[in-house]
Formats: sequence, C-alpha cells, structure tokens
Amino acid sequence: MTPIELRKKGYQALVDALGQVDAIRFLQQSGWGSGDYTKERKERLNDVTRKEFYQELELLRARKSKPI
Repeated sequence: MTPIELRKKGYQALVDALGQVDAIRFLQQSGWGSGDYTKERKERLNDVTRKEFYQELELLRARKSKPI
C-alpha cells in the first residue's frame, strides 16, 4: 500500500467511525506536534543501559498482564 493509499484509508476509517464533522475535529486537535524527536530520544535514552531498558520493559509487561 502506498503512503497516499494508506492516508486515504485512514481518513475514511475516521469518517466511518466518527462522521465527517467529528473526524475533522479530531484531526484539528491531534496536530502534527513539534520538536525534534530524534534529538529528544537521544537525550532521554543516552544514559540508559540495555539492562535498565529491559528491566523497565519487564515491569511494564507485568503491569499490563495484571487484571484491573
């Protein structure tokens, strides 16, 4: 699927689920964001070791598997 086809299907899914007006409202609220994701990611993860990363991942998985 090309990026254009994907975008069209995504827009259509939003319209089907929300209707035209609410789909437009949703898109207006979501915006495109700002900042430099790559730079911020490097800054936040620069001092994280692989071991720490996997420990945090295991904690998240354990929380997700617990019933609410």
